[in-house]
Amino acid sequence: MAVDLKRSSPQSPIGTEEVAATRQPLLEAAMLPARVFHDPVVFQYEVDAWFRHEWLFVCREEDIPETGSYVCQDILGESVIIVRAADELRAYLNICRHRGAKIVQDASGKVSGFSCPYHAWTYDLRGRLRQPKHTDTLENFSCEANGLYNLHVRSWAGLVFINFDSDPISFDEHLGDFMGHFERHNLHELRRATRMEYEVKSNWKALVENYSECYHCPGVHPLLNHITPAHMEGGNSLTGKGQWSCGSMVMTGDYETLSTDGYLHGRPVLPTMCEDDLKHVYYAWIWPNLLFSLHPDFLMTHQVWPHDAESATVICELFFHPNAMERPDFDPSGPAEFWDITNREDWHVCELQQAGTASRYHVPGRYASNEGMVHEFDVMVADKLANDGVKTPTRRRPRADIPARVMSRQEAALATGEDS
Repeated sequence: MAVDLKRSSPQSPIGTEEVAATRQPLLEAAMLPARVFHDPVVFQYEVDAWFRHEWLFVCREEDIPETGSYVCQDILGESVIIVRAADELRAYLNICRHRGAKIVQDASGKVSGFSCPYHAWTYDLRGRLRQPKHTDTLENFSCEANGLYNLHVRSWAGLVFINFDSDPISFDEHLGDFMGHFERHNLHELRRATRMEYEVKSNWKALVENYSECYHCPGVHPLLNHITPAHMEGGNSLTGKGQWSCGSMVMTGDYETLSTDGYLHGRPVLPTMCEDDLKHVYYAWIWPNLLFSLHPDFLMTHQVWPHDAESATVICELFFHPNAMERPDFDPSGPAEFWDITNREDWHVCELQQAGTASRYHVPGRYASNEGMVHEFDVMVADKLANDGVKTPTRRRPRADIPARVMSRQEAALATGEDS
């Protein structure tokens, strides 16, 4: 049974005028009003209007490799089971249809079906209810109508997404051209080597903003800025349809990757990397909760899970090619340590921002000219808060030196000065 949660338009607590300054072109715009980072009413609107209707990144396919493998996660107050049923992924609310007890109690496992620990109502991997005892004489009762609540689930590049909406925007429309930019890398083949989890006292949107620029890197990230100086940010910008934005950083000198010393030490790059890729690190936000970063030798993702207006959990994971991981000298500690240092530096300044913008005297500042990706994210936030049906145009800044194999038609048009 599908969850009966159709896309709705609840009344936004933010008026159009409050976000009008953010919806201006980058060089004229001001940042989002402070209360969108602090007001619990705004936060609840975001959960109800966005997170319960958008595609959310929840896990990797490698977490559920075999029929019956499952993970169970708490997602914004809802317990969700993601399971592999034969040749397809399924997602359900972790709720028995009898008296509403939670069925699954472990975070992961492998089962042949699901049985409620309360009254033993049993469901197969496709969520279908098997006839419970003492229900065969009930009037107007059918097992078909009492299966587990289904959620929409899709995967791309080994990344698994769910959607609570009963009639969501199509997944292909959500990711749009992003898939085409990275399809050739066969990212579904990669496997997790490192997982780091952080509790951050910051609004979730501030974390995405921080990820979207390196204006702060010289002062905040001395190690990162040494390998890829801030002035080399934006070597390639990728554009296209979908709810995402992507830029890149360029490694200087003979540095090969983002790790504590910047070198691979014999660790192979991803087999799909071409010469043009080897000096770039691509980083993207995908609305609303996925941060995606492709390095020459690994993929890094961050899941951003808000708790309330003032705090969030961030899960950072690093994925390498299995051929590299099988080598006896494989050692992911350099990249893992590098990103743990960098993450903690980021969370510190995000918490400083969260504390500072709480001041009653704070007035939103202006964007720097190199904060285009921040502005794109904030414009998406502003449009969704205004909820007036207007999509504010933004123009990313692709460069003419983008490798042809990853340049979209729109990028080519912008790079040559033609209309897109």
